[in-house]
This record gives sequence, structure tokens and C-alpha cells, in this order.
Amino acid sequence: MILVFGKTGQVATELQSHKDVIAIGRDEADLSVPATCTEAIRQYKPRAVINAAAYTAVDKAESEENLATMINGEAPGAMASACADLDIPLVHISTDYVFDGTGTKPWSVTDIPNPKNAYGRSKLKGEQAIKASGCVHAILRTSWVISAHGHNFVKTMRRLSETKDRITVVDDQIGGPTCARDIAQTCLSIAEQLIQDPNKSGIYHYSGQPNVSWCQFANAIFEQMDCKTIASPIPTTEYPTPVLRPLNSRLDCEAVEDTYGIARPFWRDGLEEILRDLEGEDDKA
Repeated sequence: MILVFGKTGQVATELQSHKDVIAIGRDEADLSVPATCTEAIRQYKPRAVINAAAYTAVDKAESEENLATMINGEAPGAMASACADLDIPLVHISTDYVFDGTGTKPWSVTDIPNPKNAYGRSKLKGEQAIKASGCVHAILRTSWVISAHGHNFVKTMRRLSETKDRITVVDDQIGGPTCARDIAQTCLSIAEQLIQDPNKSGIYHYSGQPNVSWCQFANAIFEQMDCKTIASPIPTTEYPTPVLRPLNSRLDCEAVEDTYGIARPFWRDGLEEILRDLEGEDDKA
């Protein structure tokens, strides 16, 4: 059995469709109380742990950094310590926000993190705590997560297309949209391989290809939906948010392919599945 922290998030939802997975929510393990994570791992005694839970409110984290750090930093550290004690691997989902988002070169696993906001700092602390624990682990940094569940860019664009013929979308933030279904499968594959070969521990990057801007991605969504809405490009400076988003979210994913045999997925394939799922939900409504 593989124990998953998180129940309602995009990746956690996808993980629950796989057999041999038990997902637990806040009622069983409240990440703001890290000791509950340790207790859950000791209770279930799984073959591996996947942490798909996180504080993800990037803007709100600026005023709740202590809470974000507890959930994204201290809780993963508690999970890692328990995993080390039981000699089981931990797969932890992290983010490109641990970098400063500058330049145009894809971020390598060997690049030095330099987070520029509270969310990024909290996620980096989680990575550091996991490494310090000495447990067998894989830290999987990803970006631009999309699915038919929860709140994400695809669902927002789909909703806007119902009432608008033209919208403006930032065109100078570049990254790889990544389907939650692909991330879930990758986490499970990594967990199984870590059980067999603990020497595969380390930090890895995983995101969809090809890299695009948010505006380009929006138009790809509208194209696949076969709707008339058009996204027009604007710079990030014209779409202010409490936290400046990284302009460069490109990730170098060679390490995960070399070590685990997992190639970058093509996000257009995943997007087609997501839109089909959402249309199915509409038909049921």
C-alpha cells in the first residue's frame, strides 16, 4: 500500500484512481500540525509515501508565511523523519517557485534555488528538511498543474470562453503545462522504483512539453475547444498580482528521464483528455 497525503488536490485526486493507494485528508493528518503526519505513517506502515498536499495560495502566503512554512516545510520534514525511521521512500511534489524565475534557460536540478516569495521559501524549506532527514526520497519539482479537478488555468479559460470573445493573457511567463494525471503516474512509478533502488534518491524536474506562454496556452485551449474566443498578449506588468509570478518556469527534465525512464509528456494530449472529462461532467449536469 502507498500512503498519499492529500485528498482533494489535483494530483491527489488522480492518485486515488489507482489501486494500492490510500489517500488521507486533513481529518486524519493536518499538515499544520506536523506530528499528525508522523502518526499517520506509523499507523498505516505503507510501502511508500507520496506527499501531494501543500499550501498553494501563492498570494495569500505573503500574509500567512508561518502557516505556509508549517504546511510546506515542517510537515514534509516530519513525514521524511518517519519514513527514515521505517526505511520507506518518500516522493514529494515541489515547484519551480524555489527558483527566482529569471533568464530563459530551463532550470536544472543542479541550479541553486533562490525563491522570491513566501510560497517559494516555504517549499524550499520542505525540500531541505527532507534531504536533512536522510530518508530515501525523490523531490519532484513541477509547474503549471492542470486537470479536470479543482481550480486551474484550463477551467478558468473554459469558463471565460462562455461569455467573452476576447480576453487578455500574460505572454512573458513561459513554462510547461503539466497534467495532474501525468504527475500522479510519475509519482507512483518513482515510488515503485525507489523501493527497488534507493540509490535513485534525489531532486528531479518534471513538466509538460513544449514550453509555452500563458497566452499561447490559452489559445491552444480555445483551439481544442473549437470556440471563437481569442487570447491577446499582455506583459506581466499589465496584470499585477500581490506576488510577482516567475517569468521563467522552464524545467530541464533530463534527470528524471535518465534515472527513471520517464519522458516529458506532451501537454496537448493531456489537455484533450481534460476537456473531454469536463464535457462529460457538463453532460451529466
